Amino acid sequence: MVSHPNPGPTGLLVVSRFRVDAAGRRSFLDAADRALAALAVQPGCLGASLGQATDDAELLLLRTEWEGVGAYRRALSAFDVKVSAIPLLSTALDEPSAFEVVRRWDGTGIEQAQSGLAADAGDVGLGAAAAAHVPPVLS
Repeated sequence: MVSHPNPGPTGLLVVSRFRVDAAGRRSFLDAADRALAALAVQPGCLGASLGQATDDAELLLLRTEWEGVGAYRRALSAFDVKVSAIPLLSTALDEPSAFEVVRRWDGTGIEQAQSGLAADAGDVGLGAAAAAHVPPVLS
């Protein structure tokens, strides 16, 4: 394996899954085309695609790959993305969708990176860091 001299996340994968019935398919595909077009042209977007499960016609997946979390966050602020992609993304299945890249094939071997996940990510929940009393994180 090849290691980065300064290990760190090397990218971000965003995977959003959708359950779409036959009646809503045409409308969904039109919206997905607009979302893909808006996301794909954003700085830092390395790729975007829509996939369908091979054994479930109602399950679709929108996948984008980004240079990093910053590029993805900036893309979400772009006007075209707010208009064309966010409405579609808001209909995705409610599950984690952003994944940092910790292993990548570089053409000659597997490049590895350390996770950027905070050490207290499992202890600090949404809003916990902004509460009136924030308990110390135990290490």
